[in-house]
Amino acid sequence: MGSTAMIMWSVLFGAIGMGYFVYGKRQQAIVPLCIGMALMVYPFFVASVTSLVIVGMMLVAIPFFVRR
Repeated sequence: MGSTAMIMWSVLFGAIGMGYFVYGKRQQAIVPLCIGMALMVYPFFVASVTSLVIVGMMLVAIPFFVRR
């Protein structure tokens, strides 16, 4: 985690993940809960900014297409 862009994107996706997590826990919805946990954890395992943004955008979009 060296670059400023990597840190900023990680914080952004972590904050969105926290929102999904809290929403999923309060509404007892499994999809936002799991996506929220994934958004908070995955930046630790991604090495490049491009892959961080692509995977993050895909994870953010999943709850809009999968309703449970």
